[in-house]
Amino acid sequence: MEYTILNNGVKMPMEGFGVFQVPDPKQCEQAVLDAISTGYRLIDTAASYGNEESVGAAIKKSGARREDLFITTKLWVSDSSYEKAKQAFETSLKKLGLEYLDLYLLHQPMGDYYGAWRAIEELYKDGLIRAIGVCNFYPHVLADFCETVEVIPAVNQVELHPFFQQPEALKLMKEYEVQPEAWGPFAEGKHGIFTDPTLTEIGKKYGKSAAQVVLRWNVQRGVVVIPKSVHRERMEQNFNIWDFSLTDEEMAKITPMDIGHSEIVNHFDPNFVKALHGRFAK
Repeated sequence: MEYTILNNGVKMPMEGFGVFQVPDPKQCEQAVLDAISTGYRLIDTAASYGNEESVGAAIKKSGARREDLFITTKLWVSDSSYEKAKQAFETSLKKLGLEYLDLYLLHQPMGDYYGAWRAIEELYKDGLIRAIGVCNFYPHVLADFCETVEVIPAVNQVELHPFFQQPEALKLMKEYEVQPEAWGPFAEGKHGIFTDPTLTEIGKKYGKSAAQVVLRWNVQRGVVVIPKSVHRERMEQNFNIWDFSLTDEEMAKITPMDIGHSEIVNHFDPNFVKALHGRFAK
C-alpha cells in the first residue's frame, strides 16, 4: 500500500474501499469486514448511502485498531447549512460508533455549503475530524471555494477514470494542494472498460486485468481510488495493484480514451440538481 500526505500532514491510503449502492445491511457489513481483512484501511461511506450503521458494525467486529483505519463519510445536500451540518455530523458519528472521523466531506456544492463548511471547520478545529474536504467540486467552484474559506479542503472526491480524466481539474487541485480522490474509478462499467483492448493489452504484460490497470493508472496520476465490490475475490484483485508500475508510454496510451465529459451524472442539468435536493430529503 502507498500513502499520500494531505495538506494538513495527515497520512491517507492511496486506495480504499467504497460502499456506494450497497444498501443491504448484512451485505454491506460483510463487504466491509471482507475489505478490512483483505487489507483495505480506508473505508468510504456517506450519510446518503444509508449504510453508516453497517459500516460501523463491521469496524467494531473487524478487530482492527482504530488508529490504523481511515474512515470517511459525507454531508448530504439536505443538511447543507451551519446548524444542520453540526447535527448531521453527530448523527453520522453515532451511526458509525466512532469518536472521531478521519475525513468528512461536503457531498455536493449545493445548498448553503459555505455555512456547512464553517460548521465543519469548527468540528475540525475541535479535533473531531482529522481532515476535511469536498466532493464534486468542478474547477471553477473549487477555485472560488479555496479563495473564500479559511481551511482549504484536504481532498476533492470527483469522477475520475480513463473516459473522464479531468486533467485541468487535477492541475488546479495540485495548485491548491488538494488531494484528488476518484469516485467511480471503473466508470460504473461503461464503455466496456473491463474488456477494453488497450487496457487488456497493457495488463497482459504484467499479468493484470484491465481493472487493475485502470486503478494503477489513476494512482500513478496521484489520485486516491476507492473501488467497490461485494465479492471478496474482486476486492483482493482490486487491492493487488502495488507490485507493478505502468511506463510513461503505457500511461500515454490511455490518454486518448478521454471523452471529456461524464456519462454517469450531469451536474450542469437543472433537473439533476433539483433531484439531488429532493432525493434524500429527511
